[in-house]
Amino acid sequence: MNPLLALVALVSLGLSLALPVVVKPLLKRLGVIDIPNDRSSHTTTVIRGMGVAVAAAILAALALSLATGLVAVDRSLILIILVMIAAAAALGWTEDFRGLSIRVRASAQLLVGALGTVALATTIDDSSYWWVPVGAVAVATYINAANFMDGINGISGMHGVVVGLFYSGAGVLSDQLWLTVAGLVVAAAFAGFLPWNLGRGFVFLGDVGSYLLGASIAAIAVTGLLAGVYLEYLLSPVLIYLADTFTTFVRRARRGEPVYTAHRQHVYQRLTDTGLGHVQVSLFVSVLSALTGAAGFVAATAPAPLAVSASLFAAAVVALYLYSPRIFRALARRRVPAEA
Repeated sequence: MNPLLALVALVSLGLSLALPVVVKPLLKRLGVIDIPNDRSSHTTTVIRGMGVAVAAAILAALALSLATGLVAVDRSLILIILVMIAAAAALGWTEDFRGLSIRVRASAQLLVGALGTVALATTIDDSSYWWVPVGAVAVATYINAANFMDGINGISGMHGVVVGLFYSGAGVLSDQLWLTVAGLVVAAAFAGFLPWNLGRGFVFLGDVGSYLLGASIAAIAVTGLLAGVYLEYLLSPVLIYLADTFTTFVRRARRGEPVYTAHRQHVYQRLTDTGLGHVQVSLFVSVLSALTGAAGFVAATAPAPLAVSASLFAAAVVALYLYSPRIFRALARRRVPAEA
């Protein structure tokens, strides 16, 4: 591995591991806490907002990649991604600290996506401003997907690691160093958060962290799309998150339920209701995301028969995930008589 690349990754990992020591007491003093209710997946009051530490780690590592000359080509792409991530994290922090209306949140998310895509379209040769609406919606959509899916310990941290590593690999395969760097930085930062989220006295990312996660992935994906990276590389690792969010949204809309109110109807939440623990469900989601990601990487460049097979495999993995609560519930029912 390039020594500078290794240094940047270690900075991201190290800061994410170390900063919570300082940030945790500050969040406690500011009263940034999560109080459980009947829709929560936890039962004790927990400090949230630790995404501030992860954001600092990602932003510092990306800035270091520019300062050291690691990314000598496409430096502007890293800079645009950095600004988009910082803006989304700031929006999430505001939501954590004082709250924002749905209209303000949605407008700000779309604005971050639109302005970021304008900057990318201006910077990348042979790009087009017709991508601006796509970029705006993509960023807002995935910020909300990450926010909705951030409901159990481990799931967001593992998602950041899995998607970040796949995007880093996509950078290697596409010969785009900026993508390798950005993906590895995100993966390292969320890996550093996991011990704090899964250990004793655990903490939450909060909206600042889930907005950070969603914006990091979406900003990298939109940049990659405009830079000519295969769509399969960018979309396949996030299929499980998108499928869970979309199907839950449609299900609630059909029932006439307010789609933005707190609930426990996501697939991953229903999996915990079958008796699986947080870590088990988070690992399950992450493994399936890795499988769809691998299938997408194969489909991107394989001959047509193999590409179709890989796509069908990815679709089967998504279907398995969507039906998994029923499967695990049935297994639990069979286990009870056997144990009795």
